[in-house]
Amino acid sequence: MNEETKPDGTTTLGSRILKVDHAGEQGAVNIYRAQIAMARWTAPSLVAELREFKAHEEKHRALFWAELQRRGVRRCRSYWLCGIGGWVLGLLTGLLGRHAISATTVAVERVVLGHLKTQLHELAGKDDAAVHVISQIVQEEQLHHDQSASHVRTDHVWSKVLSPVVAASTESVIWLGMRL
Repeated sequence: MNEETKPDGTTTLGSRILKVDHAGEQGAVNIYRAQIAMARWTAPSLVAELREFKAHEEKHRALFWAELQRRGVRRCRSYWLCGIGGWVLGLLTGLLGRHAISATTVAVERVVLGHLKTQLHELAGKDDAAVHVISQIVQEEQLHHDQSASHVRTDHVWSKVLSPVVAASTESVIWLGMRL
């Protein structure tokens, strides 16, 4: 038995969470990758910030992957789905410009931060290694949210339209990932 499975053969909560978080980071990297490609034309003032965020997400993905490898756990079945979905979301919102890019980051990070805080609470005292890895990314995810929120006007159409759609999509991908 490795850390991925319990005696009955089911996956531990910590390992399942780490797999989904790893897949989510793949999605985030691809959101930023596509947004950077489009923002060169639609929002050049955001490109440096998006590159910084992408570098953070690549580091987060590597942290989760290292812990999954240490546990002998395969990546989540939703890994490529998250990557492709992230690329499409980044491409579309990148085409829509500065407000859409920022509103998307705020919506995604709001959902992600909520899940990370819940995960830390659920895993406290049960899976110290998972808590340690998750704790390492919370501050940078909060930074992405806060910096992007400073660019968003709540009365802008993209805040009103994109935010609920992106938040619901993010929740759905997390829900699906926990069940695959």
